[in-house]
Amino acid sequence: MQQPTYELVVLLHPDLEIDVEAPIAKVESLVETVGGRVIKRDNWGKKRLAYRIKKQDFAIYVYFEIELEGGKVRELENQILITEEILRHILVIHEVNPAAPEKKEVKNGQEL
Repeated sequence: MQQPTYELVVLLHPDLEIDVEAPIAKVESLVETVGGRVIKRDNWGKKRLAYRIKKQDFAIYVYFEIELEGGKVRELENQILITEEILRHILVIHEVNPAAPEKKEVKNGQEL
């Protein structure tokens, strides 16, 4: 059976911009340690935060798509919470094609 796919976005400390690959590799290592697998990774770069987080106005946003057993999600989040390089994170289930509302064609005031 295939493991569920999740989306993980982490906000890294802005001072890590010089060598951002090390903390990214650390996050990937955390995922692999709990039995997951990184499918996709995208560094969105340094961006201004809407509000200060841990005395920082900027953060480096990194997006991951990961495969992970549902029972291991809490274990991964616990590891992320104690990782100093990560200011914030969000982990949600990845929906490939969420159900779009049906469009009904209307002609002369009647549904077709």
